[in-house]
Amino acid sequence: MAAKIIKVLIPVGVIAVAVVLAGGLMSMRKPPEKKDEQRPAVLITAQPVQAEDLVYRIRSQGTVKPKLETNLSSEVNGRIVEVADNFIEGGFFNKGDLLVRVEQADYQTNVKAAEASLANAQSALEEEKARGRVAEEEWRSFTDGKAPELGLRRPQLAGALANVRSAEAELERAQRDLKRTEIRAPFAGMVKSRSVNLGQFISRGNQIGTIYGTDIAEVRLPITDNDSAFVQLPDFTDDDIKPEVVLTAVVGGEVMQWPAKLVRTEGVLDERSRVIYAVAQIVDPYQRDGNSDKAPLRFGRFVQAEVLGDATSQVVVVPRHLLLAQQQILVVDKDNQLQFRTVQLERTDDRFAYVRSGFADGDRLATSAIANPLAGTLVRVASEQTEQVADKSGADDKSALTSQVQE
Repeated sequence: MAAKIIKVLIPVGVIAVAVVLAGGLMSMRKPPEKKDEQRPAVLITAQPVQAEDLVYRIRSQGTVKPKLETNLSSEVNGRIVEVADNFIEGGFFNKGDLLVRVEQADYQTNVKAAEASLANAQSALEEEKARGRVAEEEWRSFTDGKAPELGLRRPQLAGALANVRSAEAELERAQRDLKRTEIRAPFAGMVKSRSVNLGQFISRGNQIGTIYGTDIAEVRLPITDNDSAFVQLPDFTDDDIKPEVVLTAVVGGEVMQWPAKLVRTEGVLDERSRVIYAVAQIVDPYQRDGNSDKAPLRFGRFVQAEVLGDATSQVVVVPRHLLLAQQQILVVDKDNQLQFRTVQLERTDDRFAYVRSGFADGDRLATSAIANPLAGTLVRVASEQTEQVADKSGADDKSALTSQVQE
């Protein structure tokens, strides 16, 4: 019986001792050291906020077209006997150059006939003048007093004078028709198209071709209501307002620019696009005067335009993609924390926002793409980190150099 009790008590005793030892060891164990978790600040890029004075440049675009475009038509009937070599598509000509000549024989004959009719009428007029003088002398030799008009042949003299004037008009008409057989250029330009050829019979009113004037080219530039507030658009009441324009296009893989001037507006808003069209003019677009070594600005070329607008001062130019909703911009303040600044805008375009006010001292524009930014978030600016590393590296190099010198 006693042996059985001993067998039971031994395991129980062992367990009790083990529990006591475990409790003692646990009471002697030190609790783990608590450390605050520190998250590293977000590394971003930023740029300083700098106010500047600038002149607004209004961006637009358009197609180059000639100021003068004329359809040439014949004013006489006849067969074409001469066509100028440069009267061909793309050919250039000067003002007064002969383009087409119509057969002149019939019109020269009409001139001669008109000259003969005029000579006969002038002869009849001189004869009537002589008869009138004779009639006046005869009247005075027989009686005193005022002679009647019919007696002095005044009606016949008036009729003869009318015949002379009619003959002169016929001669002028015949000479004009003869001159019109030569179709000459009304201005310097180039040929767009030609619709007649040598030996072809043409009638009065037939179109012979279309020509462009090359002295001045024009570009219609759409200007929005927002942009029109920052440029002085010319009108017909003030000829001095002609803003400068720079036209840009890629010609043969090279970016070319041409100067122009804004000379007028079309005066009404386009009903569909709600823009007003301003017209810029380019002098001598084909460089025919030889005063420039630039490539010619050909008609039909699509160009980008920058119109020189109004001047402004102390505005901050911000890339447009940095402008958030409700006119807010994400910045890094002087404590390196993200903040949302509500700014006052002066103007925006497709590339930039021009800020008049709203920034605080020490603000920098946050240019990095930050997912779900929160105000007050601590950040590190990449440029400042680079400068700190460079300064530390420079200091280490200086210390090492000093140690070497001492050794």
